[in-house]
Amino acid sequence: MKKLLLIIGAPGSGKTTDAEIVAERNSDAIIHYSAGEMFRAEVASGSERSKVIESFISKGNIVPIDIAIETMVNAIKNAPKDVVIIDGYPRSTEQMQALDQYLSNEPDVELVSVIEVEVGEDIARDRVLGRARGADDNSEVFDNRMKIYVEPLKDIQDFYAEKNMLKKIDGERSIDEIVDEMEIFVKSMI
Repeated sequence: MKKLLLIIGAPGSGKTTDAEIVAERNSDAIIHYSAGEMFRAEVASGSERSKVIESFISKGNIVPIDIAIETMVNAIKNAPKDVVIIDGYPRSTEQMQALDQYLSNEPDVELVSVIEVEVGEDIARDRVLGRARGADDNSEVFDNRMKIYVEPLKDIQDFYAEKNMLKKIDGERSIDEIVDEMEIFVKSMI
């Protein structure tokens, strides 16, 4: 059975970097996927689905649920390790509910925790605009991404807290402190 951990956090929270380092340190047991990277890889493939995904992510909008779930589930099931960390998902209550519904009927995948990397909006903005990795790293897109992140956040937090699956980590510390805490927690869950 695959064990799934989701990592959520504002744009610029460091969730992808944190998850990458945890997976690298434990490469014998853990693999990491970023929801954004999965979608960008699909876009790069030039498939029909890629055009749909590109039309959403280029504006900082959410990829349609059926495409997102299908992309993620394929990645989880085909993962070469039994522990899969995916960051950047869910980004809406609809995504959360669709994933929960799907996983309730999926005997091969167990969601064991959702980790939230918490950072303030000013720090997140400085990080995103400071890195400027691509066309979607500008102030207007950041504002939209932040709004999309914050709107459903309380519902997502409440949903996973009620299931005793939510773990919050302070993302405003040094990367070593954040990663060490995340790694200890992840290992405790697997």
